[in-house]
Amino acid sequence: MRITLAYSVDADDAFMFHGLAADAVDGRGFAFVHQRGDTAWLNALAAAEGADVVAVSAGAYPSLADKYLLLPHGMSVGRGFGPVLVSRRPMRLDELSGRRVAVPGLSTTAFLVLRLMQPEVVPVVVPVAPFAAVFDALERGQVDAALLIHEGRLLFERRGYLAVAELGQWWSAETGLPLPLGANVIRRALGAQAIAAISEILRESLAYAFAHRAQVIRAIAGERRGDAALFEAALLDRYLGMYANDDTRAVAPDVRRAIDVLFARAAAAGLLPAGCTVEWAP
Repeated sequence: MRITLAYSVDADDAFMFHGLAADAVDGRGFAFVHQRGDTAWLNALAAAEGADVVAVSAGAYPSLADKYLLLPHGMSVGRGFGPVLVSRRPMRLDELSGRRVAVPGLSTTAFLVLRLMQPEVVPVVVPVAPFAAVFDALERGQVDAALLIHEGRLLFERRGYLAVAELGQWWSAETGLPLPLGANVIRRALGAQAIAAISEILRESLAYAFAHRAQVIRAIAGERRGDAALFEAALLDRYLGMYANDDTRAVAPDVRRAIDVLFARAAAAGLLPAGCTVEWAP
């Protein structure tokens, strides 16, 4: 049975699926086909039901709930940290009302939370691939600020930019909860038996990556992702410590609560449809 896996170009997704990509995990009769792209593309792919397992923005799930179940592993979670809003000069969040802000996609969790923080920003979509595009947009003055996700949130200071707001810190202060950022979803139409089997295989891929962490980091560092900084093993180690950890192995109860709170707050603000029922795969 052919199963399409679609996930991003960032390191934590590469980490969790490496065991399958390297044929180090038994596929048990499933033929896994890997596709990679930027976050906005993945959200659109899931909306079109274009892959069986997709790494999507957590905030995109309400629009996908009729087609996909959430997997109880593989999540990216920020505990007091998360995407960072940066600019070339010192700015306050309230100064961004009516100003242009580079965002990685209109369906991303980062943009959803930014609108809860400052609903009057003017979004300019700058995809996360190629990696340097968002910094180029800042340098050219095409945007007044940029919302950074993935490894970009670790590199802005060395590029000379200043933090305006840390979304994970804001969310923690508002709710006392972690910030759910990315999630893996699986297509309902596969049926209960296949869903359970694939979920277990993906758990094994995660377990393989954690058991061979240094080896997997070396493999990811060798990938050509367009920026020399992304080849640095030390940066990848730091990044994976943030987004490939115990929250990735299994979704904790406070993360499940945080998902419900995020959806409820976004629905109350008119940013998401109300009444989304979160359903989890085994």
